[in-house]
Amino acid sequence: MARLSHIPEFNRTRAWGEPSKESPRFSVREYVKTVPEVLEQFQIRYTRNDFVNGEPLTPSEQFLQELAFNQQYFDIFASEAIRCQAFIFPVLRESYKRYAKDYALWIGKSIAYDETLTGTPDYLVSTRAALGPLLVGHPLIMLVEAKKNDFDMGWGQCLAELVAAQKINDDADIPVYGIVTDGKSWEFGRLVGDGFTQNITPFLLANLPELFGALNAVFKAATEAATPNA
Repeated sequence: MARLSHIPEFNRTRAWGEPSKESPRFSVREYVKTVPEVLEQFQIRYTRNDFVNGEPLTPSEQFLQELAFNQQYFDIFASEAIRCQAFIFPVLRESYKRYAKDYALWIGKSIAYDETLTGTPDYLVSTRAALGPLLVGHPLIMLVEAKKNDFDMGWGQCLAELVAAQKINDDADIPVYGIVTDGKSWEFGRLVGDGFTQNITPFLLANLPELFGALNAVFKAATEAATPNA
């Protein structure tokens, strides 16, 4: 049973299907768009440190073949749709497979804590809700695509999502993790208590064992933190 099970189930999302095209991107009010603004808004301390330390991990042969096909026939920067569907999601899905039994992966699922913290994360990993697969459990990992390769804006959005996730979980001691990527470069962050730590070193699609090792380390840390006696 998840450590967060004492918290009422969170379900402020659409019950079924993709969010509408009108769903807003995640934000902390319309005028807050950068990391410094989110830090100031919620009085969060900021540090930079290499906290992601995972052992290199080789993905499955099937994944390697599919990625090689995508790299040969698709331009990763041709469009945001290609970037997400042919590169970002396959990598995330491959990492998620180890944790799929007990955790849920959502794509474009709208969530909200209040009128200030509301929107649609690109990708979200949560605990499985006790009431069934149509409901979002407790958010643990938020992934944001760096639109137009703008990592600064991506982290502003991601940090807002992490603040919302922390408040939804109603336990500031449970860390929540953020990932911002343009498909080629993957950056990581962690919010616990009133402190946000951004990993200094990015991980690259060009070095798959290091990237999958980092992703697995984040999945493992996030899921263990949500499990008692981990």
